[in-house]
Amino acid sequence: MKKSDFYFDLPEELIAQTPLEKRDSSRLLRLDKETGEVEHRHFYELPSFLNAGDCLVLNDTRVLPARLLGCRESGGSVELVLLRDLGEGRWECLSRPGRKTKPGTRLSFGEGELTATVEAVAEGGNRIVRFHYEGIFLEVLERLGKMPLPPYIREELQDAERYQTVYSRELGSAAAPTAGLHFTPELLREIENKGVKVCYVTLHVGLGTFRPVKEEEIEDHAMHSEFCVVTPETAAAVNETKRNGGRVIAVGTTSCRTLESFTDENGVLQAGSRWTDIFIYPGYRFRCIDALVTNFHLPESTLIMLVSALAGREHVLHAYEIAVQERYRFFSFGDAMLIL
Repeated sequence: MKKSDFYFDLPEELIAQTPLEKRDSSRLLRLDKETGEVEHRHFYELPSFLNAGDCLVLNDTRVLPARLLGCRESGGSVELVLLRDLGEGRWECLSRPGRKTKPGTRLSFGEGELTATVEAVAEGGNRIVRFHYEGIFLEVLERLGKMPLPPYIREELQDAERYQTVYSRELGSAAAPTAGLHFTPELLREIENKGVKVCYVTLHVGLGTFRPVKEEEIEDHAMHSEFCVVTPETAAAVNETKRNGGRVIAVGTTSCRTLESFTDENGVLQAGSRWTDIFIYPGYRFRCIDALVTNFHLPESTLIMLVSALAGREHVLHAYEIAVQERYRFFSFGDAMLIL
């Protein structure tokens, strides 16, 4: 399949720049994956589509305040975005300006509370940086770091918690699992009271999520790797749901990719932790999930390819055409879609 098969025209003004005041007041487009029929609802109505005996799986990762603004010892400003913890104080980072952060460059943040040395240039131009600090690194980062918002969001975020899900707990992401931003504690309680199992996986989202597909033949695209975890409790809950004929509903493409990465050929979800680079596009046979809660994604992205694998490319592009006509809000702070 070609990248251009997943193109659609998106007016820039539909890209949501700020979150709604109430998380669950966003709109919800329900797409029937078999017929392509669409229905317009609100996110707080999600429980009406769920049945007792279903299992809702959410990604409990928490976004690191991974954007650091500082200066070079020789003068001039610098920005780092932490991507991957390599251990012993070393991180793979994006750096700006790249030409000014050559190996050996010394950096300072927070008036010297945190310093760093650029050690090497990694594949793709990222930098390997070693940090120097007193105390616990994540506590220093909480004080000095900023939220690494996606490149298409240009507004400053007033409340950093609005780029976290209400159930986030495992610190480690460079971006939020945005389908989960619509949930409130009250909505989750309503879902559980309906007899739906609510359980969690962890996938630490990398900024590779926003990396465009450059190859015209999508099969040639190399996915980034992300670290994920499935607990024995979640594996047991999902497997019991499937045995009893219930549906497994993934919240977000990250939960979907985690579940599909850990499910064997027999449809049994295995507990464990490892890196995954699974790339799901049309033709993929789903082993675990039956339905998906997701946001509206960029044209020609791996994310729209994933949802097209679940509901069919024609159905998805038709639903997106309707969403544009109806002025739905797109991307991280935008509205949601339920593919069922």
